[in-house]
Amino acid sequence: MLGFKQNVFLIGPMGAGKTTVGKALAKELGYTFYDSDQEIEVTTGVDIAWIFDVEGEAGFREREVGVIDRLSQLTGIVLATGGGVVEREENCRVLASRGLVVYLQASVGQQLERTIKDRRRPLLQTDDKESKLKELIERRHQLYKSVADYEFSTDSCTIKSVVNDILAVLSDNSES
Repeated sequence: MLGFKQNVFLIGPMGAGKTTVGKALAKELGYTFYDSDQEIEVTTGVDIAWIFDVEGEAGFREREVGVIDRLSQLTGIVLATGGGVVEREENCRVLASRGLVVYLQASVGQQLERTIKDRRRPLLQTDDKESKLKELIERRHQLYKSVADYEFSTDSCTIKSVVNDILAVLSDNSES
């Protein structure tokens, strides 16, 4: 992608495809891919569920702030963030100032379909996953919109089509 030199940060709810799209986008751009949740697991040596159990969501969010700050200072990266990254103002400020922020949207139905069997998501360890997903999107949707430079739906889309849509705006962005 000639001329485009910014980092790309993917935000959105769980199950929107941030990691999957992020890996494919990074490959197309020749960038390094990072997933903030995976980085937290690597740096702590434990999984996210353990952190939630021991430190609670607040402890996890503190760790997330540090990882987002560290990774966003790198150059030539695509970063898939956790769904709750926008709940901390410092994350929003850092992401908006250090790269292009892309909000990947997915309907609650699509999120449910993509996460139904995933046991690694602490916030979905409930009997009513659909209600939890609705609650989270109601709380976070405006926050995602407020920090995003671009928004794309991943419902009924192929990874390639979403990546191509993002590449098109990146190309436009590099020409302006």
